[in-house]
Amino acid sequence: MQLRLFAALTFVAVFGSACAKRFPEPTGVQPGTPHISWVLMYGDRDNADSEFACQSDLRTECVLPVSKSDGQVFSNIHFYFHGAGAETRYEGTINIAYLQGVADSHTSQTNITVKKNESITNSSTTGIVTSTPGRYSVDISLMATVVDTGKTQAVRQSVPVTVK
Repeated sequence: MQLRLFAALTFVAVFGSACAKRFPEPTGVQPGTPHISWVLMYGDRDNADSEFACQSDLRTECVLPVSKSDGQVFSNIHFYFHGAGAETRYEGTINIAYLQGVADSHTSQTNITVKKNESITNSSTTGIVTSTPGRYSVDISLMATVVDTGKTQAVRQSVPVTVK
């Protein structure tokens, strides 16, 4: 009986944790500090999340395959906006230079609020990876405001991405 219980608990622990969507938890960030984390994935038209490229914490080099005429590469970058305990608003821009588009760049206006009772809110951007190999970046330029206190903090990151 104990063996069955152990086997059942092991099954639930292994498969339950595998199904849970995970996001990178930043290290060295003081509680109550607004911050973001991200995960960069890529794949094909059917699933832009099939392959892991890199993430904000435990950061490694971000490398994506180049899109070709016989096979476009799709990328999905997930952004996680972490609350500061009270309602936290993030406003600004995120420029994703490795995506095809006007001048091979995609800039989006960001206006996201993490509610007081929530620890995180997320958004994602999906697009086609450029067909031009090279070095690109994801430039995050946001202002975080803790609504209760009016305290603001700049949240800026530049993520180098190599397309080859």
